[in-house]
Amino acid sequence: MTQSNTVNVQILDKEYCIACPPDERANLESAARYLDGKMREIRMSGKVIGADRVAVMAALNITHDLLHKQQHLDQQASSTREQVRDLLERVDHALAADQDAAQD
Repeated sequence: MTQSNTVNVQILDKEYCIACPPDERANLESAARYLDGKMREIRMSGKVIGADRVAVMAALNITHDLLHKQQHLDQQASSTREQVRDLLERVDHALAADQDAAQD
């Protein structure tokens, strides 16, 4: 028995059939639920009318969140690299001091 390579998801009460490898099905369904939720939030705010506009606003909001999180991760990685460099420098100094003491 072979599994289907398509998944049906509902976003704003419309059904979409999307090609998807079986091992990615859960991720796709989760993404669709997330998108549906964001689009419903925007539609319920009453500030944006029309499914196309709601979709674009949801895409912009999700992209903004993604880029903000990526920037935060980049800053954390940079800080971590700096901490590792500082620790390596301290280890080098300690080893050099230990080597100097052993030579005396």
